[in-house]
Amino acid sequence: MTASEWQTRIITVFGGGGFIGRYVCEALFKTGVRVRVAQRTPRNAFFLQPLAAVGQVDLVRADFTKPASLEAAVEGAWGVINLVGAFDGKLNAVHGEAPGRIAELAARNGAASLVHVSAIGVNADSESFYARTKAEGEARVRAAFPAATIIRPSVVFGQEDQFTNRFAGMSRLPVVPVLGGRTRFQPIFVRDLGQAIAKAAQEPERFAGQTFELGGPDVLTMHELNRVIAEAAGRNPGLVDLPDFVGDAMSRLGFLPGAPITRDQWIMLQKDNVASGPGLEAFGIQPTPLAAVAPEWLDRFHEGGRFASRRSQAAAG
Repeated sequence: MTASEWQTRIITVFGGGGFIGRYVCEALFKTGVRVRVAQRTPRNAFFLQPLAAVGQVDLVRADFTKPASLEAAVEGAWGVINLVGAFDGKLNAVHGEAPGRIAELAARNGAASLVHVSAIGVNADSESFYARTKAEGEARVRAAFPAATIIRPSVVFGQEDQFTNRFAGMSRLPVVPVLGGRTRFQPIFVRDLGQAIAKAAQEPERFAGQTFELGGPDVLTMHELNRVIAEAAGRNPGLVDLPDFVGDAMSRLGFLPGAPITRDQWIMLQKDNVASGPGLEAFGIQPTPLAAVAPEWLDRFHEGGRFASRRSQAAAG
């Protein structure tokens, strides 16, 4: 489809102003499609406007507790993308009820595509409330919109994430404790993920009705992840894997403010977070290694500041 043809179509992106959403919208903007960003606080997505052509982006208020706002956000949309998720709060509503409602509205309005972003490890029988509610959302989406594309990413990294930046900050310590050191992950670059989600929404003839688990090119243990992130930040702390009984005890205090891990997070940390089945190659995307791009935003953690390593390289040259 040409850019001029896409200009007559609207794709609604729930959560388009979030971490993953900005990259989904960026990929969509490049095709010329009109993007309707729907979220509770539209002003939090104002930063998207300079990325779009004049009139290409529309910011609307959408609140899962107000069904009329969801209906208005979906009305007239050629495609719908749901990116909304949370790690705490009313997960039943956010992960279960809301995706089902969005899928019902997309079907009723005749949307050509629906992409629902879930997570690796969803399981209706899991001890993890997060995993159970994610599974409920997938089931409701499939029931209401059988042709939906479901995407389950592994842990997502990028400049604005709360993952690499958090661990890079910890790497300033001489010794860093590691929880779940043997658990394996397949971290995926947020720009790769954003492109895959956009493609799924715009090419339902290729991706409709399928579920994709997406990860990057490397499978790393939590211990190895911490090492790669520390190196990207120019740090070399000692990494100490904590015994499981220590992590279990800490998770039972997860309800306290400032606790390092919640009970639900600890339960999920007991299982590998690795993709299976067709991945980014199905979308024609070459996955980006964490080590290749993380220094771009983690160099601010270098001793002496963001430009310290560049000064030393210039001096050596």
